[in-house]
Amino acid sequence: MLSKIQKWGNSQGIRIPKGILEDSKIEIGEDVDISIKDGTIVIKPVKKIRGRYDLKELVAKMPQNHTPHEEDWGDPEGQEV
Repeated sequence: MLSKIQKWGNSQGIRIPKGILEDSKIEIGEDVDISIKDGTIVIKPVKKIRGRYDLKELVAKMPQNHTPHEEDWGDPEGQEV
């Protein structure tokens, strides 16, 4: 599939067809890692970046029998009610 490098402001960009994104499991707005390997541009989805978590992955790790409960943080102070 052919595409063209285009100038966008002070940067250059390439449009990636929807089918290519779907096949690569990359979604719009997702972070990607761009690198060069043997003179070829490689774009890979980033699953985890230091300090960031995927909420779906975190929830999937919760035990099935988990029941949340309210934490007691003590009496209100100041203007919190």
